[in-house]
Formats: sequence, C-alpha cells, structure tokens
Amino acid sequence: MAKAILVLEDGRAFEGTSFGAEGETFGEMVFNTSMTGYQEILTDPSYAGQIVCMTYPLIGNYGVNDEDVESRRPWAEGFVVKESSRIVSNYRATKSLGDYLKENNIVGIEGIDTRALVRHIRDKGAMRSGISTVSTSEELLEKVRQAPEMANLELASSVSVDDSYDYASTADERFHVVAYDFGVKTNSLREFAKFGCRITVVPTNTSADDVLALEPDGIFLSNGPGDPASMATVIEEIKKLAASQKPMFGICLGHQLIGSAFGGSTYKLKFGHRGGNQPIKDLTTGKIEITAHNHGFAVDADNLPSDVEVTHINLNDHTVAGLRHKTLPVFSVQYHPESAPGPHDSEYLFERFVELMNASAVRR
Repeated sequence: MAKAILVLEDGRAFEGTSFGAEGETFGEMVFNTSMTGYQEILTDPSYAGQIVCMTYPLIGNYGVNDEDVESRRPWAEGFVVKESSRIVSNYRATKSLGDYLKENNIVGIEGIDTRALVRHIRDKGAMRSGISTVSTSEELLEKVRQAPEMANLELASSVSVDDSYDYASTADERFHVVAYDFGVKTNSLREFAKFGCRITVVPTNTSADDVLALEPDGIFLSNGPGDPASMATVIEEIKKLAASQKPMFGICLGHQLIGSAFGGSTYKLKFGHRGGNQPIKDLTTGKIEITAHNHGFAVDADNLPSDVEVTHINLNDHTVAGLRHKTLPVFSVQYHPESAPGPHDSEYLFERFVELMNASAVRR
C-alpha cells in the first residue's frame, strides 16, 4: 500500500497509508463523532469542501450498499480514519469502503493517530488541509496554504441540482412542499413523503416568485455547505417568501439563512458540530433531544430582532439550535431531524411543519 501524508495549514503533519483513491486533495479539516453512518456522511452534500476525520477507530466493517446514500454522489473531499476494515460483514453490502472511495476518486488516509488530529483541531480550530500520495510534506503545505478558506465561501450552488424535480408522497397526498436544494439529503425527502407531502425540489438560485408560482403549501430550506454570509441573494429571496406567510421550515444552512433573513447574523464556530450525539434542549417543552449535526457556522443570538425567539439551544456550548418567528409561520433548527445517520428524537419537527401547513390551509 502506498504511503500518504496529511498536512494542516499550521504545519502539523501526519504520515499514514493510502486507502481509496491515490493522488491528492484539499479541504477544511473537520471531524465527525458518529460511530456508524460513514456512507451517509460521505454522501451528505454539507461536507463539500471538507476533509472528514472519523473519531471512531474502526470504520468500514459493514461495507457500502446501494440504499444508504444521501445524495447522487459522495461530496467529502477526503476521508481520514484510524483503521479501515478490509473485512466486510453485512448482508446488504455490495462493496468495501476502500473500493467505494476508489470508484468515486476520493483520497483517503489511515493509520494516523486520529485522537491527536482531533485534539489539535479542537485546540487550534478547523483549518485548511491536504492529503497526498504524491507530494512531500513541504510541497503539500505550500499547496494547502493556497487553498480557499471556508469563511465567505459559497458552496451551496455547487452541490444543488440544475433542474427542478418532484419526489412523490408515499402516503395519501395532502400537501405540496417546495424544497430548496442547498444540499438536501434524501432522507429529508423521505420524511416529508411519509407525512403525505409531494415535494418539488428546486435549485439554489430559484426566485421567490418562481417558488410561489408553484403554489406550495409550505417551503423547506435544506442543509448545505459553505458560509451563509456569502449567500446574500438567496437571503433576499427568503425575505420575500417569509412575507408571503407561507409556512417555512429550515434546517442547518436553511436555519442560518432564516436567521439572516430576519436581520440576524452568523459566525464561524471554532471546530463546528459534527456527529450523532449532540444534546439539544427544546426551550418550549423543556425536553432534551440527542441530535445529529453537521455544521461549522451558527446564528448569533445577540443580533436577533425582538420578533424572533430562540426555541432550542445546544447544551454543550449554548449556541442557538432553533428559532421561530413570533407572528409568521416560520421556524428552523440547526441540526438534522431527518436523522440519517443519527437518533430519531427530532422527527416531531416534520410533524410540526405539517401541522403548520394544515393550519394555514384551514385559514384559507
């Protein structure tokens, strides 16, 4: 097996072994604390522009299958593990993780001390990085420092679909939802479908007028990659949609965009929240949820206007994890209630959105 190196922009370097594709790749170095779900993680469009390190030491033991993808292809720029399992043991598996990375030209590295890497990122913050099987550490460091930083980087348009498409309801159809694809995960569409929603998925650059012309019962703003502050045009369209008084629900990037549309601001977290074990308190009920996260930016609670209230907080660092408008039918959460991978504590949020659409239909 070929040797590989991982270099961070501050000069910290790790030597390991290549698995997956050979070559080199660049992206923001982040880590995910989930024990399982590596296929969903790789195919989550929110990881565009990032190299992902898994904190659990053995990854790949149940292989890869054709059912657990969350989008049309993997988006992570690179993959870092302590040990990649060569043995695949699951009745649904069609190939190994290493073969899957090779097929999709994703460079991976294993055999490094992932504990040391994660502690470094927690201490110093997420930063630019590179993995290579062809460059020296010195050569790779120079290239890493020339790579773009995540702050002010717009990536949602690079993962969004080019053309609209429909996703059919799997129950008796009750509502029509228009979903902005900033990096939407398939399981979000499945959740809506099982609640009787037909979904029209539209590209990032779709105008508010075009969305309203589709006569939706509700509007969904999906997760996605990049810095929300770089999406000024999209934020203006969200303002128009909110003014239409159509029910609106946002998650992750969609949550950050809603906060911005109502006059708030966002900021970059030191190393972000990524994993399936984040404790969130619902301030409206007092209940604690264990939730799945994947984000590097957050809404600043101090800059929110008086007509927007914080509904959820992250108990680890007290960052804003949910919002709602006091008079408009608009709410959002920072985490991933579609929960793939992750727990199912937050499925009620889809029901809450359906209830909003039902109430809106009754008023009409």
